[in-house]
Amino acid sequence: MIPKFTELKDKTIVITGGGGILCGEMARALAAQGAKVAILDLKLENAEAVAVSIKKDGGNAIGIEANVLEMESLHAAHQTVIDTYGYCDILINGAGGNHPKGTTSKTHLEVEDLSADGDFTTFFDLDPAGIKFVFDLNFIGTLLPTQVFAKGMVGREGCSVINISSMNAFTPLTKIPAYSGAKAAISNFTQWLSVHFSKVGIRVNAIAPGFFLTDQNRSLLTTAEGQLTDRGNTIISQTPMGRFGNPEDLPGTLLWLCSDGAAFVTGVVIPIDGGFSAFSGV
Repeated sequence: MIPKFTELKDKTIVITGGGGILCGEMARALAAQGAKVAILDLKLENAEAVAVSIKKDGGNAIGIEANVLEMESLHAAHQTVIDTYGYCDILINGAGGNHPKGTTSKTHLEVEDLSADGDFTTFFDLDPAGIKFVFDLNFIGTLLPTQVFAKGMVGREGCSVINISSMNAFTPLTKIPAYSGAKAAISNFTQWLSVHFSKVGIRVNAIAPGFFLTDQNRSLLTTAEGQLTDRGNTIISQTPMGRFGNPEDLPGTLLWLCSDGAAFVTGVVIPIDGGFSAFSGV
């Protein structure tokens, strides 16, 4: 059972990527604390679906269409938030993801791979456009919303930014160099921004989820029958708690970082990973 954080009541909280599985769960948990939650997503129907579920449970939420890579879109969303709830108190930068064009076909390069035909991607075949897409979505998609929404936090009490890093930021995963590098940049940016904002009352932290089944990775980690793929088996074998994370495993840490209980906490990246980052494999 998650305790009540009464200081979050009536706070205005903005979540980018809020229409997804994990950020949607975060939005519901924050709304359950009495916060006013603005759910931003590239797909308005996804944002509104989460907002509707929150309102059905008696919470206060609004779904807003926003592209985290376009300042005009973000400014429009910002104005909607101000008109509806007032200035943002807490920003959660949840938008992000990977792209097939930033992914290799195999974990290790072998000589014969260079002569492979067909739909096969080695390191040397990685598409710069795909790499750029992943870096833009994760890093620029965190930087721009922070520029827009955090400006109104300056000099106010109880404000913070929470970024979403990843296990990849600690040790890169095989096959996904673009996503691993982009999330490492998020962790570094979190530390940098925490120092930069330290004199104006804005805390900046990040959470680093381990392996959670989402719409983006489900087909990579499980079969159509619900069995683990080879990659899924490898992940579970390297996770001491022996399971994937559930969306409900995230809000406890998130709520604490948003609360007054973390008032002296800034510049940290907290793993929520079932022990994955602590396990050497031996």
